[in-house]
Amino acid sequence: MIKAGIIGATGYAGGELVRILLGHKDAEIKWYGSRSYIDKKYAEVYQNMFQIVDAVCMDDNMEALADQVDVIFTATPQGLCASLVSEEILSKTKIIDLSADFRLKDVKTYEEWYKIEHKAPQFIDEAVYGLCEINREDVKKARLVANPGCYTTCSILTAYPLAKEGLIDMSTLIIDAKSGTSGAGRGAKLPNLFCEVNENIKAYGVATHRHTPEIEEQLGYAAGEKVVLNFTPHLVPMNRGILATEYAKLTKDVSYDEVRAVYEKYYGGEKFIRLLDRDVCPETKWVEGSNYVDIGFKIDPRTGRIIMMGAIDNLVKGAAGQAVQNMNLMFGLPESEGLELVPMFP
Repeated sequence: MIKAGIIGATGYAGGELVRILLGHKDAEIKWYGSRSYIDKKYAEVYQNMFQIVDAVCMDDNMEALADQVDVIFTATPQGLCASLVSEEILSKTKIIDLSADFRLKDVKTYEEWYKIEHKAPQFIDEAVYGLCEINREDVKKARLVANPGCYTTCSILTAYPLAKEGLIDMSTLIIDAKSGTSGAGRGAKLPNLFCEVNENIKAYGVATHRHTPEIEEQLGYAAGEKVVLNFTPHLVPMNRGILATEYAKLTKDVSYDEVRAVYEKYYGGEKFIRLLDRDVCPETKWVEGSNYVDIGFKIDPRTGRIIMMGAIDNLVKGAAGQAVQNMNLMFGLPESEGLELVPMFP
């Protein structure tokens, strides 16, 4: 039985980690960490856990936690994990960080986009980018995994096969993405109040969103070249879900079957990536509550472009589900253990 600790257990991603791990037959939660609710019963923070979780919230003492568990999940704001991690801690336990602290390989890029000093640059090279479908073998050997962001997971996986095979001109790639409000976290913020969000859709972080360099870096590895792209996120009035619509110029004339074959080459055997039938577009409602990524595409011969579309649940595949998927790989368990989550509808 894997003993797990969660720092940041009362945020949306942390709460989803709790929900998933409670259904995992090979894991048990030993530490519900939450700086905001120390000594408060977890079920008083999340009433859905009434008579399910009896534990009280604890602090974020990673040193004490490392002596008690096999894996630590840090579902915390940027900078916290890097400020706490040490060689001594990593010698005792594995860490899966859901923040951006170890996703980017260039410290200057991290500090430029996140506006904070990196507190543990010595671990950046070691950290494995935990996009399981792409870095599976490296994740299996890791002791520190950087769990990808929600927008990035959807954006990268949607375009990855075509970038890898050189079928799209990377200099023309544009990503337009929409997210539910849970992606902004559980903290009280004026722009996220009901009256501000309801009956509205808006772009934000235009040309400045901090997931941009993460997407560029990972698709750059796939394409074998430096990638600079436009990424524009939008906030939509729903709880969960991300839809990414991506546009790029094709590098040659290709048929639907040829593009489909490329996607099948990379994802045909993947449990959590569903390649939709021809002319079927992904919808967030069909992945809600699940660890699936739904992907579709449409070739536009009139413009010589391809439109790639992907949908995920931002809290599951975009955060907690992917973290558990990484944990399964790190401990030699079946990758889908605890993640056989049928999408919820309605």
